[in-house]
Amino acid sequence: MTSKFPPRRLLAVAAALALIGGPADASSGQNVPPGSPEPVDQACPLGSFHCAPRPLNYAMCRPNALLDFYDPSLGKDPALRETSPTRVQAQHVDSSSQTIYRLSGTVKLQRADQQLQADSVDYNNTSTDYDARGNVRYQEAGQLLAASHMRGNTDASRGIADDVRYQMLDSRGNGVAKQGHLLDAQHSRYSMATYSTCDVGHHLWEFRAKSITIDKDTGVGVARNATMRIGNVPFLYLPYFTFPTDDRRKSGFLYPTIGNTSRSGFEVSAPYYLNLAPNYDATLDPRTYSDRGAMLAGEFRYLVPGSNGQLNVEYVPKDHGESDGLADTKGDSRYLAKFYDRTALWPGWQFVGSYNHASDSSYLYDYGDSLSHAAVYRLASSAAVRGGGTWWNASFGGTIYQNVNPFVTDRTLPYRQLPYATFSMDLPLSRWLEFGMDAQAVAFRKPGFVEGQREDIYPYLTADFGSSAWFVRPKLAYRYTAYQLSGGYQGYGYGGPLAAGATGPFDQKSPSRALPIVSLDSGLIFDRSTSLFGSSYTQTLEPRLYYLYVPYRNQNNLPVFDTRLMSFDYWQLFSPNQFSGADRQMDANNLTAALTSRLLDDSGVERVSASIGQIHYFSPQKVLATDWVRSAYVAQLDVQLSDRWRLASSYQWSPNTRLTDMASVELQRRLGSDGIFNFSYRYRRGLLEQYNASVVYPISDRWKLVGAWTYSVKDRETVDALAGVEYDSCCVSLQLVARNYINQNYYGFGPSPAGGNTSLRDNAIMFEVVFKGLGSSGGQIDPLLRRDILGYQ
Repeated sequence: MTSKFPPRRLLAVAAALALIGGPADASSGQNVPPGSPEPVDQACPLGSFHCAPRPLNYAMCRPNALLDFYDPSLGKDPALRETSPTRVQAQHVDSSSQTIYRLSGTVKLQRADQQLQADSVDYNNTSTDYDARGNVRYQEAGQLLAASHMRGNTDASRGIADDVRYQMLDSRGNGVAKQGHLLDAQHSRYSMATYSTCDVGHHLWEFRAKSITIDKDTGVGVARNATMRIGNVPFLYLPYFTFPTDDRRKSGFLYPTIGNTSRSGFEVSAPYYLNLAPNYDATLDPRTYSDRGAMLAGEFRYLVPGSNGQLNVEYVPKDHGESDGLADTKGDSRYLAKFYDRTALWPGWQFVGSYNHASDSSYLYDYGDSLSHAAVYRLASSAAVRGGGTWWNASFGGTIYQNVNPFVTDRTLPYRQLPYATFSMDLPLSRWLEFGMDAQAVAFRKPGFVEGQREDIYPYLTADFGSSAWFVRPKLAYRYTAYQLSGGYQGYGYGGPLAAGATGPFDQKSPSRALPIVSLDSGLIFDRSTSLFGSSYTQTLEPRLYYLYVPYRNQNNLPVFDTRLMSFDYWQLFSPNQFSGADRQMDANNLTAALTSRLLDDSGVERVSASIGQIHYFSPQKVLATDWVRSAYVAQLDVQLSDRWRLASSYQWSPNTRLTDMASVELQRRLGSDGIFNFSYRYRRGLLEQYNASVVYPISDRWKLVGAWTYSVKDRETVDALAGVEYDSCCVSLQLVARNYINQNYYGFGPSPAGGNTSLRDNAIMFEVVFKGLGSSGGQIDPLLRRDILGYQ
């Protein structure tokens, strides 16, 4: 079975890196055929939320002097050696002996993937022994070799070379050796040798060993009695270690982690990877925290026919750190367990499950990944059986939550859904008519709150008429929602904002709501050719009308299990409900008018898009408790006239309050080929006002500055800030990043000198080094920068 796990390349000298660096991002060297140009990195498209990591970049490496005799036309398959003849070329041949030929003058012996060149060669035609002297150059499928003297046997693929310089062809590994032994087609050994992936003759790092053995069959190198050097300075002795010579997985140490956090102190981890089988593996990660003690973490991944999953466990035998919040954890054993599984059951059906649990509510606050960690307030665990066909899908399962905010009680958790069932269908009745239905049944559980079961059925009939120039889409739906309440519903009085106007406790055990929903969506699309700044475009003009009718139903006697009022935006102009969940359905007698115009270039790429719209209410909205005649004006503008910069903005202004309800601006500018600058401003009246800026600024082809900053005007504080520097060379890359961020929020439980709401901050600093070609594991810095810097690679 072939594994589909992401490759995990390993560190040859993990103990050395424990002194200076952290885990690097999982990526592999570019296996560039000698003499071919380096691949060009493709920049992440502007506006992309997720950018894939770039491969290790060897573009700054100097041309390898050994490649001047590389022959790209030579075969690449060592298996053909036994059936291939040996071809000999030379300027002078002495054949006085019946079996030994003495060749001189630009001598070349070639067979299959092998080629030997020298000033002079003695070759035994019977035994295929050879003795080459002077400017010896040898090439085979996996490596190049230069030496002063080389002798061996071509049939056995054996050879011994003196004063060796070698270059691996499947990687950038190279070095020198007093003597090299070609043991067979797949194995070689070097004595008194060096190894590095840096430029030949310019090794920023290398290890020197009494012997280095290369096994091309397994992709593993073995060094004995080795010393690793940075420049010419030795800093670590290792009697025995292995290292990768290609991208295949192997057991061994991964890049260690060094960091410091406010909650746990100085952290050191040294993970060890176990390549147990092609379809499952494990990682053991012992850690120590200066303020809290020792931890053992582990990961197990599996991939079997029809199933795949992952288990992560962290265990602290005894925590001697200080505890905050509502949980007293000092001296306790603590743990975190995460499990995920996806299993195919039968055709069209699968099981999907996850289990996430911490020993206490303070665990993530104390031990969370404080460099790339965002504040987490709850952990969700779920299990479901899901199925689907051409026109339907269904699921059955459950979801529970655990509170991991140490400063609040479990009252803040969402309702548990134990169990739930969903069914959706979309059945074409004709070319223009469809019948569909969304149905859901959920049992909601939460101690101390009203509990019960809710069924929501939403059948609809929709039609789609139109062409490329116009469309009309009528839709007729019916929504029925029913409850069977339990668990103290008789005395539970709900007075939250979604049930404004409630007169007292629930007086029904089985309340329900039923209503029709009618909508008509229509639009026109006009286009014409135009030009702007010397470029030709197609301009569109797209007016759109959307009518929605939903009769009013008093819903004050219905509980609110999982429903919230969604933020109003442009897409809410065409939505049949402004509430998420089924507990509330807004009433409506509305007409939305909107206008969109776009500029498309000759290849069809949208360069400019501008939209504006507003809802006109023919009757007051009783569920939303407003008597407005009109909604806020909603406008959007997206501009990307070139591949260097992009502008996205939205704005909402209410004619009812004559105030701005929402505004946002996002600007992205590409700096050179690797740099990026982002600026954004987000405002929502009474809730949020934030500025955000981030940058990757190339100082040179080797150095970059990175930074990100988020500031809350409402809270008058920096929410998140990071700054760092990156260095990249032929064979080494470095990253140093510091971060200050809000870890948790304190809500006034217990004594607090500040009182009220207080943001609790954390600091983290991390350093990572990658010796290119020695392998890596998933690092912490790259995921953080890709999350906080839009367009980072």
